[in-house]
Formats: sequence, C-alpha cells, structure tokens
Amino acid sequence: MRLLHVLTLSATVLALAACSSADPTARTTDIPNPLLATQVHTPLDYDDTQQYPLIVLLHGFGSSPAVVESYFGLESLADTYDFLYVAPGGTPDTNGTLYWNATDACCDFDGAGTDHSTALLQLVQHVQDTYSVDPARIYFVGHSNGGFMSYRMACDHADVVAAVVSLAGATWSDPTRCAPSAPVSVLQIHGTADTTITYADGVFGGRAHPGALATAAAWASYDGCDVATTTTPAALDLDSLIPDAETSRTAFAGCPVGVAVELWSIEGGSHGPAASPAFTPSLIEFLLAHPKP
Repeated sequence: MRLLHVLTLSATVLALAACSSADPTARTTDIPNPLLATQVHTPLDYDDTQQYPLIVLLHGFGSSPAVVESYFGLESLADTYDFLYVAPGGTPDTNGTLYWNATDACCDFDGAGTDHSTALLQLVQHVQDTYSVDPARIYFVGHSNGGFMSYRMACDHADVVAAVVSLAGATWSDPTRCAPSAPVSVLQIHGTADTTITYADGVFGGRAHPGALATAAAWASYDGCDVATTTTPAALDLDSLIPDAETSRTAFAGCPVGVAVELWSIEGGSHGPAASPAFTPSLIEFLLAHPKP
C-alpha cells in the first residue's frame, strides 16, 4: 500500500526530532509550528520488514517542491526503483522567494543565517524514525540552489549522506568550509551553455562560485581520488532538445572502493536542460550504485 506522510519544517529552528513517534500508517501527521509541508512517498510494495533507499530532492532558488518534482519526476519512479522519496521546501526570504542557505555563494542573500543543514538532517532522521530506511543509502539530489545545498549536506553530514547529484549547482567557493568526515560519491551534471550558474567559474547574485569541473575536482580531493580523469565524449543523451547523445562523462580515477566522482557535461545544455526520458533514471542508477562503502 502506498503511504503518504506529511512532514513540516519549523518556522524557527526547523526542528523535527520531537515527531519521531509519528504513526507510519497515517496519511498525514501534523507537526507544531509548520512552515511548509513535505510529503514522503513510498513505493507501492512498501514493506517495513525491508530497508529502502531514501532520496531527498531539493528545489532551486525561487522554485518549489512541486516544480522540482514535475521536472525530475522522482515520484513516478519510486515504484520502479523501490525507494522512499521526499521533496522539502526551503524558507521564504524577505521577498517571499524560497531558498536554501547552502554555501558562501548561494543563496542566503538576506543574511538570515537559517540553519537548513541541521533542518534537513532532522528531516532525514524523522523519516528514518517513521519508515524503514537503509542507512547506507541516503541520497540528496538538487537543482541549482538545491544542488548547492546537496553539497552542503555532503560536507556537513558525510557520515549520513552516501551520494549526491547536483544539476547546475556548485560546492563551496572556500574549500576550507567543507571537511567531510567520510567519502561521499558525487555526480555533477551541468549544461555548458548555462548562463545562470555558469559551467566555468562564475558569479551569482554578486557572489563567486566554482565551475562544474572545479566542483567535481574539489570533491575528488575530499574523497581521496586521483587528479587524473577519464572522459567519454557524447556518452549520454540527457537533453531531448539537442539531437543525439550530447553529454560527455568525466570520471575521476583512484577513488576509494565503492566511491565515485563524476561530471556529466551537457554540451549546449541550459540551466534547466530539457530532460530526456533517460535523464532521471540515469541519475537514480548512479545513486543506487553508490551506497556507503
């Protein structure tokens, strides 16, 4: 039976720990001081005697859980790949724009200092308390600001996060701000024609961010991989508006056993590539192939 469980993020400290006693058979559960509701989706054959991967999907700056879900379509794939899935909402800034306080580049432009890192960890812990989650298969996927936030989660909670996928995001500009306690597998997907978060080093909202290759290379360094890379040109067809296979795959060598760092470059791709039928399945398969070693 499919379960639909409603979670919320607190308007102040965004704490969720007090809700660990929630009934997993309930369709909704109210949490005090709600800011934004979040639905946890389970596969149709969910069985609490088994352990399932958990994928957390993070929207971009000014986007929403509904919009990012409509783009990635993870809910419809939860049955095919047997995973739990949640797409939380960020905090509205003074203009009402939803954001994640991720890195030095993006996107707490008001300087509010909201601790989304702790909030999202508590969200994961609440899902673990309520559902049967495989602790070795907890993943984050994000677009743009959500990609930045996915890297923040890998930096801060490497003991929990097995792998992240960032579409058009970037890691910290200041590498000293990230000190992961364990290797985390990383997939950076980026369009070479992205004019918002540029493929090369760039600036967003007046703040510098590393480019796609620099981001992947930083994570190769964090994970103890070699600097050497292998690139397979035109290996994937991820953008339905670009004829034929347009995406090259660059993989860093010498990573620890079970860990991978890759950059998928969509030649001519924009900030929001026209996702092909293979797009989301490809990134899900990357995640599921990289549990915690």
